[in-house]
Amino acid sequence: MSATTVDERLVETSPLRKLLGRPELGSVVGALAVFLFFAVAADGFLRASSLSTVLYASSTIGIMAVPVALLMIGGEFDLSAGVMVTSSALVSSMFSYQMTANTWVGVGVSLLVTLAIGAFNGIMLTRTKLPSFIITLGTFLMLTGMNLGFTKLIDGTVSTKSIADMEGFASARDVFASTLTIGGVDVKVTILWWFGLVALASWILLRTRAGNWIFAVGGNQDAARAVGVPVARTKIGLYMGVALGAWISGQHLLFSYDVVQSGEGVGNELIYIIAAVIGGCLITGGYGSAVGSAVGAFIFGMTSKGIVYAEWNPDWFKFFLGAMLLLATLLNAWVRKRAEATK
Repeated sequence: MSATTVDERLVETSPLRKLLGRPELGSVVGALAVFLFFAVAADGFLRASSLSTVLYASSTIGIMAVPVALLMIGGEFDLSAGVMVTSSALVSSMFSYQMTANTWVGVGVSLLVTLAIGAFNGIMLTRTKLPSFIITLGTFLMLTGMNLGFTKLIDGTVSTKSIADMEGFASARDVFASTLTIGGVDVKVTILWWFGLVALASWILLRTRAGNWIFAVGGNQDAARAVGVPVARTKIGLYMGVALGAWISGQHLLFSYDVVQSGEGVGNELIYIIAAVIGGCLITGGYGSAVGSAVGAFIFGMTSKGIVYAEWNPDWFKFFLGAMLLLATLLNAWVRKRAEATK
């Protein structure tokens, strides 16, 4: 070996290589393209009030896309995430109404029940060794039936009774569904919840041992287990993280309208997964970022509202969403190949 040979681990990585190695790069490029497109095609898209509306639409998806992205990085799916949001809202509403309790009691009970559902998914996955698709599909069907069945059994209809006049409702609404005025622009509090979750998830992934565990179990869980990573505990924790996001989203749903329709949420789990995939998460696990999921949700928000501002037929929305999913996935794959080629 030549005396001038340098250990490759000591070679400084170039900024370009670092940039190409970021999982969210493709989604950022896509978000810029979508933003510029609607800035030109839709009158009023660049108004501050319009951008606030776009951010709100993004946040309602992004709050769930963040924990779903972490779960996908860990190599798993959760098809029950959409209806779990509705379950969380229903538990909070019906417990408060039936027990004539302060609405914060219902909020607390809802948190415990929702986290228990997430723990159930994780425990079933780790104990049975069945694919997460099967486990969470079963949970999806059970929750869908329970949401409708219990609501009709307790309230006699497919929606809950109003809790707007109950003690604690106003303060709970301030926390989960209020509107703040910043610089003369109305900003929904869910945007702050969303940004906070992105920051927390990014810190966990990049600065903690738990973050290393998440990437390890998503990359190769057998190898991770062999080096001492608590695979079962990590996956259960990830499912409980999705449940936490569902609880936040569920309380927002409840305190925005004070009643909940039991059939809501079906199909939203696919939107959360789409946002994570557009943001750079791999279906196979072990790769992705919380920031990428936020960018994916932002693309969703821009598209859903941009079509309205452009006065196009909203029936085409799903077409554009599917096209963006394919384009973003191809772009992310190209970026990864470029990153690997520069190593």
